[in-house]
Amino acid sequence: MPDALTFSISSTEFNENYTPSADSRLTTNFANLARGEHCQQNLRNALTMINRRFNSLAHWDNPDGERYALELEIISANVHLNSTQGDQDFPLLEMLDTSILDRKTGVRSRGAIGNNFSSYVRDYDFSVVLPESIDATGRPVPPADFGDLHGRLFEHFLNSAAYRERFEQLPVICISVSTSKIYRRNGNRHPVLGWEYRQDEDSLTDAYFAKMGLRVRYFMPEGSVAPLAFYFRGDLLGDYTDLQLISLISTMETFQKIYRPEIYNANSPAPAIYQPSLGAQDFSPTRISYDREERTQLGKIQGKFTEEHFIATHRELLESWASNCTVPAA
Repeated sequence: MPDALTFSISSTEFNENYTPSADSRLTTNFANLARGEHCQQNLRNALTMINRRFNSLAHWDNPDGERYALELEIISANVHLNSTQGDQDFPLLEMLDTSILDRKTGVRSRGAIGNNFSSYVRDYDFSVVLPESIDATGRPVPPADFGDLHGRLFEHFLNSAAYRERFEQLPVICISVSTSKIYRRNGNRHPVLGWEYRQDEDSLTDAYFAKMGLRVRYFMPEGSVAPLAFYFRGDLLGDYTDLQLISLISTMETFQKIYRPEIYNANSPAPAIYQPSLGAQDFSPTRISYDREERTQLGKIQGKFTEEHFIATHRELLESWASNCTVPAA
């Protein structure tokens, strides 16, 4: 019996000439940069920031700070549904793949896969399901199965032939820390990832990523001003080379400086006990345009799109398929 859900992967080079495809989520970091009157300058500036940050961290045998260049590709995964309505496709998720060019030797090596994580089903969960789960105090109380379908789809994707034929390593996702939590430096310091922080309790995002089989650790790299959240499987410190970790940091810290400058472009570094805030005033905005409110509204639009064209349309198939899957363990 054929698998009810299979996947295909396509890739798009992310450079200063990048234009989002019709299937790309408009709330995605890289899609946001490629919109508007100054899109090419936005992209050029962001890529310059990424390369400078990479070379600042990969400083050994790199006296001029120009030895390395990071090349990025957008990885888009479509899910194919074998249903009674006929075979149909839906754009499921997007991640970033990185390659590291050593200009000194001319050798290209694999960087980190993952980095940014973009998902239509995640938009549905956070923009449609969650707002409908508000208690009497106005706090969201997610249903017990919140994120289950998304977690199963992600697990199935990582185990798919499409993923395993293309990638040897598991993805690492890197995002901002939560503004609702307090982070405490624990004294552990990694040579690349920097100071480790821990929080007292999981955030809603932590719990959601756990449904995807991902654990989280928080590190503030050398030269950074706030910790980043790293979601991963396996051994974050042992499964990836220093240059792969640097590719992850340089890419995602740059995006966070653009999108959350109050936290990641603050004028002073996070103290040992730290609660991030988007209301902070002591920061330096980048010269890259970004509309945070527009992104929130687009998330709602794309969540409704997913509800109509994926969840509702294929509910019977998805429920039958999900009932035979287990939720991944972090």
